[in-house]
Amino acid sequence: MLVRFLVPANIRHNSGGNVYNALLTQGLRSLGVTVEILAVEGSWPDASAGERRRLGGLLGAWDARADSPQADTTPGTVTLVDGLIACGAPDELEYAAAAGQDTWVLQHMPSPNHADGEGRALRAAAGVICTSLSAAASAEEKHGLPATRIALPGTDPAPVASGSSPPHIIAVAALLPNKDQLLIVAALARLQDLAWTASLVGTDDADPAYAAQVRAAIASSGMEGRVRVTGQLAGTALADEWNRTDLSILVSRAEAFGLVVTESLAHGIPVIVREGTGAVDALGLAGGFTRRLAGRTDGGRGGERDGGIYAVPGAAVGLAGSEGDAPRGNGPEDHHADVLAAVIRRWLVDESLRAGWRAAALAARERLPGWDSTARTVLEILGGSAEAVTAEGKPIATGTAGGQ
Repeated sequence: MLVRFLVPANIRHNSGGNVYNALLTQGLRSLGVTVEILAVEGSWPDASAGERRRLGGLLGAWDARADSPQADTTPGTVTLVDGLIACGAPDELEYAAAAGQDTWVLQHMPSPNHADGEGRALRAAAGVICTSLSAAASAEEKHGLPATRIALPGTDPAPVASGSSPPHIIAVAALLPNKDQLLIVAALARLQDLAWTASLVGTDDADPAYAAQVRAAIASSGMEGRVRVTGQLAGTALADEWNRTDLSILVSRAEAFGLVVTESLAHGIPVIVREGTGAVDALGLAGGFTRRLAGRTDGGRGGERDGGIYAVPGAAVGLAGSEGDAPRGNGPEDHHADVLAAVIRRWLVDESLRAGWRAAALAARERLPGWDSTARTVLEILGGSAEAVTAEGKPIATGTAGGQ
């Protein structure tokens, strides 16, 4: 089997989607599958007409042109397209389907700004593989696709973190508005009477304006000596950061899964995440459990989910309550910071709670699936099997087209 994997060339930072794509490719190759990576140029999902036309050529949507390499139609070839590309090119996927080309879509997360194109692309695909339960639920709810298949992310084994004294808190995510580092900074600013340090680890050039806001918020709170913005780390620098960490935070406003959750647990580090996002699925994958400590789940609005906080082994408190829930004179964002700060404060001052969360994270660490499980699941969905591919004795591909 040959898998032609089309990935967006414009996402260069260490995103969850990029990590999943790279480790899936590595896992498939370890099973003996030949994987050809095609990094598709374009401002996906908002690509130009020329960039979409080239994609159409790669998908076999029309006759080959000088600027549109034709799809590989060799028997046993499967084309897999990242959902970020697919939702920006519904016409091309529909034309490819009409031309008899089978194209699978790997859907990492919903695209709220391209909902119509996403729906058309997913319906035109030969099949859809979602990387989280929340992405599959969205495909069914928004586009009527109940038959999507799910291949949950795996986790690389990692050494248990040693931790620090005072406790060290980490937030690993690109500095982007959706990741809400400003909320984390605001919460930490309320905890300056306690001993702790913190690092915001992730690229700061994906949205320079937001990164500048985060730095300004740290400076205005007088926390430049306690909260470090590291930029994107790798290798020994990242390993050292994980090793000194005691608590991980991911409070994205929207998250399909949150690979950093399972990465944290792989180090035996407990995690705080936001309710109502796919990060809760990541906790569930490791067998984490949740319970409500305080607050209302409906935010005073009669049953709506409120975007509260979950943690391992379990905290759920209102983050988006009604305005009446906020302290007098404070807006909703201040209320959210108060809530997050209260959860972190309890963890900092209650040694037995801190020990319990650590024990739960260490237990969850033993239940995390590996990327070999993800690769086998994807291979079976695409119609192959590890045993059959290995028996064919096909060489493992080492080259790429377009780079990754």
